[in-house]
Amino acid sequence: MGKKGKEAARERREQRRREVTLLRALPYEPHQRWWDSLAPRAVAVVTGANRGIGFEAARQLALHGLHVVLASRDAAKGQDAAGRILAEAPDDAVVSVESRQLDVADAASVEAFAAWAVETHGGIHVLVNNAGVNFNKGAHNSVEFAEQVIKTNYYGTKRMIDAMMPLMKHYPYGARIVNVSSRLGRANGRRNRIGDASLRDQLLNDNRLSEQLIDEMIMKFLEQVKQGTWSSNEWPQMYTDYSISKLAVNVYTRLMARRLSDRPEGQKIYINCFCPGWVKTAMTGWEGNISAEEGADTGVWLALLAQERLTNGKFFAERCEISF
Repeated sequence: MGKKGKEAARERREQRRREVTLLRALPYEPHQRWWDSLAPRAVAVVTGANRGIGFEAARQLALHGLHVVLASRDAAKGQDAAGRILAEAPDDAVVSVESRQLDVADAASVEAFAAWAVETHGGIHVLVNNAGVNFNKGAHNSVEFAEQVIKTNYYGTKRMIDAMMPLMKHYPYGARIVNVSSRLGRANGRRNRIGDASLRDQLLNDNRLSEQLIDEMIMKFLEQVKQGTWSSNEWPQMYTDYSISKLAVNVYTRLMARRLSDRPEGQKIYINCFCPGWVKTAMTGWEGNISAEEGADTGVWLALLAQERLTNGKFFAERCEISF
């Protein structure tokens, strides 16, 4: 893409950003607020909610009227975050939040969280899988922590879906799972993609996509990392381990949507993923170009979609569907 093409693309992104800012200011109409019909309140769980995009998603969902569980690996930080939401809420807002310790990379922690959610709330209506890690910033591209990145970002997300899916409450509007992902995880991105054309085709073909294929891809990458033989020609060139973890999240979202598609009415679960953009958070070293409030918006929008607009197994950014 030449200089003019880049400038045009940048202007399109800025224009869409302005449009979304206007949309975000519009209140939901009463008939769109499906969560108001649930008693006592619709329950949303947001992982990694003590800061950044997770905190903003939790705050916005709470301001819309859901009861939000801020799940955080550090219990004290989660409590502080919940306290901030309560303290900063407008005087006329009836906000309901609580915090709970959760480490998505720890199977026992996820199991304990699920047991608590059933006992305390009888289940949940919304799950936002936000918890994630990235150890690369700027031009740095180390794979030193690849195993930890993939364990948290992909297997942690997968573990939460497996644990919470049986807890998703049955109701006419459908439960919602929203996975925070990244454009860096596109299988066929222009600048950051899988080098193996055959693997790309399989990942993008719903008839060939499988959990085994995803896991084999990850195992192959981690084995090459361990042996020191991985190559940026074969794997995404930027933030390689993070990009692969988000690629896995993206295609797993599509796979789960297919598995969930035949659930009967009243038991529907809708699962989608989104890219928040390059956000000014601790994960990016505060080098992003949009705020956490803006970055969380599409995820909140997906969680609250009115019934007539529900979609499944799609990838979004700035409230628009984008390609995998």
